[in-house]
Amino acid sequence: MLAQFSIVPLGVGESVSRYVASVIKEVEKSGLEYRLTAMATIVEGPPEQVFALIQKCHQKVRRLAPRVITTIIIDDRKGGKNRLEGKIQSVEKKLKKSVKKYSS
Repeated sequence: MLAQFSIVPLGVGESVSRYVASVIKEVEKSGLEYRLTAMATIVEGPPEQVFALIQKCHQKVRRLAPRVITTIIIDDRKGGKNRLEGKIQSVEKKLKKSVKKYSS
């Protein structure tokens, strides 16, 4: 399963990078494959682990902020594996070229 999630703390001012950093620490502890983007975090793994992780991240930010909005988009494909990279590779194959993507 792929899940894109965004957790927005409200009532904490304009900058939220401190909260994003706390969420990424939890994501890294989970051991799930992930990508941080400018607007959201994408994780890949078994549904029960993905949902548990997002809940844990939401609760962590909720302890730090008076109000939190969490948005989740799920892409669940039977038998799908390595979709975090595979979906991009599929598009590149059709375009017959590489696309601009995040790199660490």
